[in-house]
Amino acid sequence: MRACLKQGPNAYRDWIALVERRPEMVAKAAQDWPEWPVRPRLSVILYQAPGETSADVERRLASLEVQTYGEWEMVLAQSRAAMPTRPPVVPRLTLVPGRTDNPAKALIQGIECATGDYILPLGADTLLAPDALYHLARAVAANPEAGVFYGDEDRINRKGLRSHPWFKPRWNPDLFLAHDYLSGACLIRREDALAMPPIHPALSAAGLYAMLIHMTAQTEVVHVPRVIAHRQNAGANDPDALAARAAAVAHHVAPMGASTRIGAHGTVAVDWPMPEMQPLVSIIIPTRDHVRLLRKCVTGVLNATRYRNIEILIIDNGSVEAETLDYFARVSGNPRVRVIRDDRPFNWSALNNLGAREARGEYLCLLNNDIEITDENWLSTMVRQVVRPGVGAVGAKLLYPDGTIQHAGVVIGLGKAAGHAHRFQPNAEPGYFARAHVPHRVSAVTGACMLVSKALFRQVGGLDEDGFAVAFNDVDLCLKLQAAGYHNIYEPRAVLVHHESKSRARDTHATQVERYQRELALLQERWGTATYADPLHHPALDPTSETYRIAL
Repeated sequence: MRACLKQGPNAYRDWIALVERRPEMVAKAAQDWPEWPVRPRLSVILYQAPGETSADVERRLASLEVQTYGEWEMVLAQSRAAMPTRPPVVPRLTLVPGRTDNPAKALIQGIECATGDYILPLGADTLLAPDALYHLARAVAANPEAGVFYGDEDRINRKGLRSHPWFKPRWNPDLFLAHDYLSGACLIRREDALAMPPIHPALSAAGLYAMLIHMTAQTEVVHVPRVIAHRQNAGANDPDALAARAAAVAHHVAPMGASTRIGAHGTVAVDWPMPEMQPLVSIIIPTRDHVRLLRKCVTGVLNATRYRNIEILIIDNGSVEAETLDYFARVSGNPRVRVIRDDRPFNWSALNNLGAREARGEYLCLLNNDIEITDENWLSTMVRQVVRPGVGAVGAKLLYPDGTIQHAGVVIGLGKAAGHAHRFQPNAEPGYFARAHVPHRVSAVTGACMLVSKALFRQVGGLDEDGFAVAFNDVDLCLKLQAAGYHNIYEPRAVLVHHESKSRARDTHATQVERYQRELALLQERWGTATYADPLHHPALDPTSETYRIAL
């Protein structure tokens, strides 16, 4: 089945022809925009960088000259060694006075010379799609209060063949600190850019990114779900550019007590500060027999977890095996472990709610008994996230025993319910633009390993033990936290192994199907998951797939 889910090499080409249908869109746009009551003026800033050939500049100029939208101007800034270019055929051309080899200075000078309401810095490797300015201007007209707009992008070769589409999520500030997914195709309100404090000289190599980090923290950001930019060198691995981005992130998070380092697959990792007084975490583990799994889980928590201020609440749901009962008697002698008996029929929500009521900790960690601790820093890493203001639930990266991903955040709406993003992706592979390897906001995380404030857990009513006894209770809890104004975080640097559903029957088992269908119907009714537009996903991605494939 996994093999059948893979798509052929022509999937994107088919999507371009069948879904994007750009010739039709360009013709429609040419008739549409002149009728708008408000037509925002856009300023495209093109910097002719040192070493850039006249052919490279010509390609960028050509992509500008065919723009469907007409209310724009071009602002040309040049390096000292830039060769003269032919005068482009554009509505208005402004040449920035003086020359500079500093791209950040060129950007500021271009903004100062521009007359448009919004500016679009055109990267040295970027060609604009012919309808790019149309879609951006349309988004501005629909969202006049927003200050930053960005679109999707792909790669293009010298023959004009497009590949590797990057269908981006909606605005996600934690993701942006890890991975710059805006500056390749973005529009910025000029008024806001002019009000920016000067870019620190040490950040000049990532001036636009530094500017966007500052601006997006203060204004609304809008995603335009269209491929508006074609990148010629987007796949290049540039360590200098990565170091510059890391410096920009470090400058932004340092006042918050955080530090940065280079992360996996060309990303930036932010280490948020740990409270001076580490809060008590109550780790709740429901179980029924399966003592070998439970013993490995508890031993890992007690002996292979660096974070020490913990208590473990084992919620025994009617174990009968002598080996299990003997283990309970022995492990209860540890002052950090309590065993609480509950003989009611299995109800995962009720068991965890019981644990939450008995917990002494400030934070609750819901943990399945089939979790294997393989990373001593897993809990410390999650605590650093959960103590941040505005954070609801935090989830870890869970791997199958074979090293493939089981959980990397939950996407609402997959299969008209909810699904695990990047399931079955080998953990060593970057996958879809390294998304599985960077912390970011998600709609939900799995309850197999979830950390949440006890106060917030109580505030939203805990787990719904009447409606979601077994399935979707973690999704429902996370959506309640989100509805209350909190952000759920996926933290991939906390890595654990999940022997999934080893201790209970699967939802597809004959004895479970009726219950599962009832819980699925409630999820769809309560949260509208049959038509839910998850900000993690994109309308161009298949809503039935957990592997981020193109929808055709």
